Amino acid sequence: MGDSQGVAALPVTFADIQAAHAAIMPHIIHTPCLKSRTLSDILGAEVWLKFENLQFTAAYKERGALNTLLSLTQAQRTKGVIAASAGNHAQGIAYHGTRLGIPTTIVMPRYTPVVKVQQTESHGATIVLHGDNFDEAYARARELEIERGLTFVHPFDNPLVIAGQGTVAVEMLNDAPKIDTLIVPIGGGGLISGMSIAARAMRPDVEVVGVQAALYPSMAAKMTGEALPCGGDSIAEGISVKEPGTITQGIVRQLVKDILLVDESKLEQATAMLLNIEKTVVEGAGAAGLAALLAYPERFKGRVVGLPLTGGNIDTRLLANVLLRDLARAGRLARLRIRLNDRPGQLFGVARIFDDMQVNIVEVYHQRVFTNLSAKGIYADIECETRDRDHLDRLIETLKENGYEVSSVEIA
Repeated sequence: MGDSQGVAALPVTFADIQAAHAAIMPHIIHTPCLKSRTLSDILGAEVWLKFENLQFTAAYKERGALNTLLSLTQAQRTKGVIAASAGNHAQGIAYHGTRLGIPTTIVMPRYTPVVKVQQTESHGATIVLHGDNFDEAYARARELEIERGLTFVHPFDNPLVIAGQGTVAVEMLNDAPKIDTLIVPIGGGGLISGMSIAARAMRPDVEVVGVQAALYPSMAAKMTGEALPCGGDSIAEGISVKEPGTITQGIVRQLVKDILLVDESKLEQATAMLLNIEKTVVEGAGAAGLAALLAYPERFKGRVVGLPLTGGNIDTRLLANVLLRDLARAGRLARLRIRLNDRPGQLFGVARIFDDMQVNIVEVYHQRVFTNLSAKGIYADIECETRDRDHLDRLIETLKENGYEVSSVEIA
């Protein structure tokens, strides 16, 4: 194996990635890369999953972080390092920095999920919460870098970080040599840059496809020259980056064939599927590859697809919401609004239909006062569990046949 034509001119070579792999392997987990028979059957492609959520810090980011820390001089190690991160890069720096005896300071946006702040602190880092987004946290970190004489470790626009992240592809293509397509989440672009360089050198025929949250199409915008807006609350915080790296842009432009955008519903569906089918917890950014498969099934039909599950640091409350919303979309959890007449036994009559249909009632909200109906008009919101969408449809039809006015409270 070696660099193919064109790759040697890039700021990171395959030799750099090989050196990074040799340096970090004693200190990270060679995570499994396994075929998912169930996802393959559902999606019409042979799907291989790389479980980077099984790293100690639950994300691939510690690969690039560790490779950078190992390159520091003794003077730099003594003074310490600083980073700006929404979470996973922070944890990689904090964990390996503490393990190597290097003081670490992490600047995080104020609204970073609590689980990521707590886990980063638990690894021994000093946390500075600043700004409403990554860009503001980044600016503060660069100020502290100068004020305190620290070494800044960029989360993606750093050749040593890119080389470290590229080791994910080295392992995937060695462990699953049949892979002909890699679908890689893009935030700042560090992972896809490293993986595309490794793939080009090891298997030039492998297609590398990027995927971004539709709310943050920053790299796609750079590649097409379109003015695509970036902003909003995405469950894929790890790739919610408004400005991709300068180094990474050049690599992506040369080596990545396509960048796909996925909406929030597909990210939620993918996160839920990975838990329900693979019994593995993956954060929104980590599920982006599967979300692309769900959104563009014809694009990958018949292909042998490798998906890096890049991280598993998802807030438990958010995960619970994602799972419940997934049940709602599948028709297994529903909220029905039923208009009732102001007569005794109306709610009992409705409950009897639910019982006859073997539908479990989870919650009942019976409203008489705060309604736009007349003074005698009332309604009940009933949250219920059904077997599937067909079961729910039959329940609604039966209620209507019995004279009830019914509407379903849908989710986005």
